[in-house]
Amino acid sequence: MSVRELVVLGTASQVPTRHRNHNGYVLRWDGRGILFDPGEGTQRQMLRAGVAAHDLDRICVTHFHGDHSLGLAGVIQRINLDQVPHPVTAHYPASGQHFFERLRYATAYRETVKLTESPVAADGPLAVTESFTLDARRLSHPVESYGYRITEPDGRRLLPEKLAAHGIKGPDVGRIQREGGLNGVSLDEVSEVRRGQRFAFVMDTRLCDGVHALAEGADMLVIESTFLDEDVRLATDHGHLTAGQAAAVARDAGVRHLVLTHFSQRYSDPAAFERQARAAGFDGELSIAQDLMRVPVPKRT
Repeated sequence: MSVRELVVLGTASQVPTRHRNHNGYVLRWDGRGILFDPGEGTQRQMLRAGVAAHDLDRICVTHFHGDHSLGLAGVIQRINLDQVPHPVTAHYPASGQHFFERLRYATAYRETVKLTESPVAADGPLAVTESFTLDARRLSHPVESYGYRITEPDGRRLLPEKLAAHGIKGPDVGRIQREGGLNGVSLDEVSEVRRGQRFAFVMDTRLCDGVHALAEGADMLVIESTFLDEDVRLATDHGHLTAGQAAAVARDAGVRHLVLTHFSQRYSDPAAFERQARAAGFDGELSIAQDLMRVPVPKRT
């Protein structure tokens, strides 16, 4: 049975707190695992969350500030220590190549796994697999930063009443799916488009075109909301979003499930982020991220 869920490893901004680790997020997508922004302490958080190195197929780093990347060294070494039996691909801003190399080879260890470096230099697709396309879009932050988006190919949903009207039943249902037509009846006549799922990951950024492009039509949007709305000037100055700004993006993009995260340590009441998100007019599913929580990707409509 396929599993599509977000596993939250850490939710703090800049520095960890007693209750929040540095950033880290794993997207389980069927049999694949994508690790986003492994901050310091990610390896231990994976252990606590029940995520093994063997579960990881890709690592996606938005930018090279420490709370989003200092955990790379430990994760890469763990992948090799555990002799993960499949290759792993790492995506990160091309301008940070020297940072990636320093983290990859921070200490001595034995390399046993093929780690493919796939730096991001421009907007566009990074990988196309059978189950999804991975895209990147440039964000607006003091250092080069990219957000990521996963898009499942559209499929088709069979319509029982139309199958029955054409007398198609039993093994013939499978045949028309495989062959695209049967006895003069096309698959299009007995089915409708089933839109593929969409997942977007947006970290440190001001409002910009890339944020809106990544969020558009997403079933799940994981997005930073470092500041509350009363500190919007601080957010803009430091290249971040407020809770209200993030929620307004989700509202306008038609997001189904919004996950707010990357909270400044200056705030002690997580409920304030939810109140401001609702005040901004977002009325879909809303999660205020907590370390080690699991959030299912909404089912296809």
